[in-house]
Amino acid sequence: MIQWKEETIIESNIENVWSLFSDRNIKRIMPKVEEHILIEKTEEEVGAKHRQTYREGKRVETYIVETLAYENLIDRKHKQICFVLGKAFEVSLSFTLLKVDEATTRFIYEGHNKGVNFVGRAMLKLGGQKGNDDVVTEFMNRVRDEALKNI
Repeated sequence: MIQWKEETIIESNIENVWSLFSDRNIKRIMPKVEEHILIEKTEEEVGAKHRQTYREGKRVETYIVETLAYENLIDRKHKQICFVLGKAFEVSLSFTLLKVDEATTRFIYEGHNKGVNFVGRAMLKLGGQKGNDDVVTEFMNRVRDEALKNI
């Protein structure tokens, strides 16, 4: 299993950053997501489910993303999602935003990627922590850059 927890400061209002995690903006921070369709409940509640299609090169995967936690307070925003990718990996992602002041937000990104079968576990061992760290850093930078565009 690969785990991570990283945080950064974004020079942008918490509401502005939070808007990037809404359905209408998800492709801005996850450009490899081709389709993100709500199929159960609403996007702002625990138990919401989305059918998501993701492209990595020529490979296209479709899976169900479930919202496990959702909190939208004035000074704290939190969303946790989980999905199984390619019948090989269980991915859990958590996005937490904390209001530092009116123009600054602390962004905490944590999660895990766990092999659910022999193939998944073997691929994680081959891919290693370094590759995952690069993906995490790239995502956090994209969230920051998109938030700064909205100012």
